[in-house]
Amino acid sequence: MKIENIDIEATIEKAQILVREDKQLSVAMRSIVEILILVISLLANRLNLNSTNSSKPPSSDPNRKKQPKSKTGKKAGGQKGHVGTTLKKIDDPDKVKLIEIDRRKLPPGRYRQVGFDTRQVFDIDITRVVTEYRAQILEDDNGNRFVAAFPKSVTKAVQYGTSLKAHSVYMSQFQLVPYNRIQDYFADQLHIPISEGSIFNFNKEAYRSLADFENRVKNELATSDFAHADETGINIGGKGHWLHCVSNDFWTSYYPHEKRGTDAMNDMGILSMFKGILCHDHWKPYYKIDCTHALCNAHHLRELTRAWEQDGQAWAQKLKKL
Repeated sequence: MKIENIDIEATIEKAQILVREDKQLSVAMRSIVEILILVISLLANRLNLNSTNSSKPPSSDPNRKKQPKSKTGKKAGGQKGHVGTTLKKIDDPDKVKLIEIDRRKLPPGRYRQVGFDTRQVFDIDITRVVTEYRAQILEDDNGNRFVAAFPKSVTKAVQYGTSLKAHSVYMSQFQLVPYNRIQDYFADQLHIPISEGSIFNFNKEAYRSLADFENRVKNELATSDFAHADETGINIGGKGHWLHCVSNDFWTSYYPHEKRGTDAMNDMGILSMFKGILCHDHWKPYYKIDCTHALCNAHHLRELTRAWEQDGQAWAQKLKKL
């Protein structure tokens, strides 16, 4: 292992030889020197760790640069079997605009219509839609008035609709657009004023409405045959937390917690009941779960990279290629 052209391993080996050959060193001093060499070795090993040879995130890589992709020998573009996203004509367009031939430009003669040549343009129409509910009022001969009932969802003289709320929640929680930018979007594109408090309340309403769905997700994952598990650090109100994730091809559950280990997993309420095959990064707390364990090859590849790059173990490079 080299750092700025300094061969750390050779230097440490030379120091170890000097310590062994120096007969005047006391036992205590020899032990202290050996401990210092061990600490230096551990620290030196950490200096070259990055996202390619450890579990460190790419954002922590020093002076990180975008690496060019290695050549695969494949032709450019979508490969055979790849599901593309090319637009295709639909049978029921929303609008049809008829383009007629200017017969004045045609040669003299009789013509009959035999069909159409069609082209379709896919576009969007961002508009505000205001629906006014008018509840009929009837009055009998005695002056008694009877008012038709409004829909249960219409409770105020002026309010936001369900589609607007869902759109706001989608932008905030899935696209991760900041509140102020969501405000700008509704004001600029739709001419609808909306406050940060309203956006927050829409998210809160969605959170309450998803309680039953969350329970179903947890049950589906807990009883599934296979699942993935991982956790990553997040910031909640300026305080560090851990975002735990359990998922498979059909379901995903996220769970924030102050802790990272078994307590958080138990509070999440999925892995404590899981009996299938769990794929993870062989972090020790996962082995406390009574299930079949499968280890993540992405982490294996990083460790093999480190073993080859820092420890010079040729077998690791061969196994990585395999």
